[in-house]
Amino acid sequence: SKLAALFKHPLYNIPIPEVTEKDKLFVVNPMEKFSLHSSGSDEWVSSSKAETLLPTGKTAYDTYPPWLKFHVGINRYELYPRQDPLMPILLQDLATQRIVSSGTTSLPAPLPTSLPCYSLLTSLIFMSPSVQKSGGTQLKLIMTFPNYGQALFKPMKQTRDQETPADFFYFSDFERHNAEIAAFHLDRILDFRRIPPVSGRLVNITKEIRDITTDKKLAKTFFISPAGNVCFYGECSYYCSTEHALCGKPDWLEGSMAALLPDKTLAKRHSWRSPWRRSYHKSKKAEWELNSNYCTQVREMPPYDRGHRLLDLIDMTILDFLMGNMDRHHYETFEKFGNDTFLLHLDNGRGFGTHSRDEPSILAPLQQCCSIKKSTYLRLQLLATEPYRLSDLLREALATDPLAPVLAEPHLQALDRRLGKVLEVVGHCLAR
Repeated sequence: SKLAALFKHPLYNIPIPEVTEKDKLFVVNPMEKFSLHSSGSDEWVSSSKAETLLPTGKTAYDTYPPWLKFHVGINRYELYPRQDPLMPILLQDLATQRIVSSGTTSLPAPLPTSLPCYSLLTSLIFMSPSVQKSGGTQLKLIMTFPNYGQALFKPMKQTRDQETPADFFYFSDFERHNAEIAAFHLDRILDFRRIPPVSGRLVNITKEIRDITTDKKLAKTFFISPAGNVCFYGECSYYCSTEHALCGKPDWLEGSMAALLPDKTLAKRHSWRSPWRRSYHKSKKAEWELNSNYCTQVREMPPYDRGHRLLDLIDMTILDFLMGNMDRHHYETFEKFGNDTFLLHLDNGRGFGTHSRDEPSILAPLQQCCSIKKSTYLRLQLLATEPYRLSDLLREALATDPLAPVLAEPHLQALDRRLGKVLEVVGHCLAR
C-alpha cells in the first residue's frame, strides 16, 4: 500500500503543537454518557444521570456515536488527526446508516454557551431530520441517521466521463458528486485535512427521500419520467426544474454524503471573501487579473498581514488547481480560534470537471505572492516521486469508496501533470 507508506513517512508525522483546552472546539463533560434506548432500537439518547455506571474500562467518550467523536476532536490545528482510527468507521456510517426522515429545515433553539459538547446531540434532536438545504445554486439534501448524525447529500448530475465543455463559464457548470468524494481524499493525501469526511452512496429516491419527506415543497417535485424512472428536482436558485430533474434507475441514485460540521449555533464560523475571488461576470475581470502586483496589497490587509493565513490560502489554491476548481469565492474558519487556525475547504463540487485542460489562473496567489509553506513544498516534491506518485495514492484511496471507480482514469493522470506545474511555479519563484 503506497497510502500506508505515505502516512508513515516523516513528513506526515510532524507533530502539531500541544492542544490545550482553549484549542479545542468543545469542552467535554467527562460524566456525560450516551446510551441506547431500552427498546433495543439503534437510536442514541443522552443520559444526564451522573450516577449511571459505565462499563468497566470504558469512558463516557467510548459511548459517543462516531459523528460526535468527530465533532469533539476538532481543534485549532486540524479538523481530524492524521492517523485517525475513527475515519473508516465514520465513512462507513455515511455510506450505510439508515436514513430516518426528510422534512423542512428548522434551526435548533439557541443554547447556553456554557453547555458542554453533549449539547450537540440535544440540539440536533430538535432539528427536522433529512431536509432540503436552503441556499445555493443546486439541489442538496440534509440526511439524518438514527444516531442523530447528519450528512449533506449531493446527488449525481453528470457521469464520470462527461467533461465540462470549454465554452462553459465556471459559475454555470454543474456540481459533481464524485468531485466531493475525490476532494476529501486528495485533501487528506496533501495532509491539509480541512475537508469534512465524504463517502459515496446509492440512495433509493422512493424509500429514502420521497416516502419519508415532510417537506411539502420538496414532495411536490417528484414525478415518474416517460422512461419509468422516479425523478425529483426540489427547489434552488438555478438548476431546480423539470429540465434539470434528478432521476433514478429506476429509483436508485448515486450521490456524495458529507459529514456535517457542528451546527453554527454551537460552533460559529466566519465566512471570508477570497482576495482572489473571480468576478462572476461574463466579461469583467477581477482586480487580481489586471494587477500583477496585487499580492502586495493583500499582504497589507488583515488577516493576511500577519500569521500564516496567506500561506493557508495558498495551500487551498494548490488543492483547487490540482482539482481544476475555479469556484472558490469564499472560505470559512471557526470563530472560536480567531485568525490563528486552519481554513475549511468546503464545497468542492466544481472540481474534476476537466482533465484535458489546466487552468493556470487558479495558481495566481502562488504566482503573485511567491510564498509557500516549506512543509507543503516538501510534501508536493515527495508526491512527484515514483514511490509516492499522487495519482497512484488517490486511486488507492478512492478504491475503497462504495461508488468506485470515483474518478475516470484521465482525471487521475491529470493530477501528476498539474503537480508538475505547481512545482514549476515554485521553481520560478526560487529562481527569482
